Amino acid sequence: AVVIAGNGPALSGGHDLKEMMGCRTEAFVGGLFEACSRVMLTMASLPQPVIARVHGTAPAAGCQIVAAAALAVAVREARFATSGVNLGLFCATPSVPLSRNVARKRAFEMLFTGDFIDAQTARDWGLGNRVVAADELDAEIARLVGRIIEKPRDVIAAGKALFYAQLEARLAEAYDLAGKAITRNMLGPDAAEGVGAFLEKRKPNWNCSGPRATTGQCILP
Repeated sequence: AVVIAGNGPALSGGHDLKEMMGCRTEAFVGGLFEACSRVMLTMASLPQPVIARVHGTAPAAGCQIVAAAALAVAVREARFATSGVNLGLFCATPSVPLSRNVARKRAFEMLFTGDFIDAQTARDWGLGNRVVAADELDAEIARLVGRIIEKPRDVIAAGKALFYAQLEARLAEAYDLAGKAITRNMLGPDAAEGVGAFLEKRKPNWNCSGPRATTGQCILP
């Protein structure tokens, strides 16, 4: 797993507004937002799940990071907003992952008002997974990471790729993508080990390298 954490009072304060005001050219400003979009796309394309560690506020592009992450754990004091509209700057790029996490009307409310929402509301709206006390943040993330890394790495990577692919597809195409993905998975070594272990009433051995027999035993080259 990959954990994104902030260094300071906020997870991220968003873009440097002074920097943008100091060079108001299409090449500079456009390049800045292009680079930001590449970061968000990279988060989606990584084989590992990306977790946002939210220890403080997350406005504008900071909220975009949380929305773009696969998972998010926040302290109770955390606050989230797509606040650019308050400065005459609609949060266009943050609206992309935001609208893929929260219901449309809630996304519109955040984008049109620029108001902050608290951590509990963010979780209830679909922007976060867990809300904890500040002194429990790292332990909670460690527990979440621990649950993920117990699973076979290839299955997690393939599942993440399929999730994002089907999300943007029409219903029939989504089922086609999912059907092909689960067929590959079922015929692969991890399902052979995992399903075999279930049928044999034992724990799976994900550390077994190389092809696996239907009994779940490792066949070494």
